[in-house]
Amino acid sequence: MDLEEQIQVLIKDAPADGITPQIVEAIAPVLSQLASQLQHREYYILQTLEQGWLLTTLSNRANPELEKNVIYAFPTLKDAADFDSQSASDPQIMALSVPVTHILFQMLAIDNVNSIVFFDTPGNLASGTEVRRGDIQKLVKARLQRVRPAPQSHPSNLPPDIA
Repeated sequence: MDLEEQIQVLIKDAPADGITPQIVEAIAPVLSQLASQLQHREYYILQTLEQGWLLTTLSNRANPELEKNVIYAFPTLKDAADFDSQSASDPQIMALSVPVTHILFQMLAIDNVNSIVFFDTPGNLASGTEVRRGDIQKLVKARLQRVRPAPQSHPSNLPPDIA
């Protein structure tokens, strides 16, 4: 599925609440831009049977109190299975293919995740591309402000006795 098709699925599957599909459509260029910088159109995510994404907590080597939660996105099913033999043998954990734009979109909703690390080279889990949740949020916020600027107050709208 190409990026445009992925975006259309996101819009189609958005809750019909009158606003979410419009928001998805508005931020589609951000999702497409980020996704186009990655090598694959789909990645494998380790998930629980309840479809919760498997989080990995990383500690800073120099400062172990500094931690961040990441989700790993793998280019192949084999890479996902090889990553963590303990998770791979756990019947409660499975790797499912997820469209890249959907992964990026979900990052906006998962509060306890700091980043997703996308591994782009099959067989090489030593280096990946980190996409920080905060960076996605900033790009989305900037896009939404461009699409729908904040209402401005006009002096003619103010009551004459404002003082």
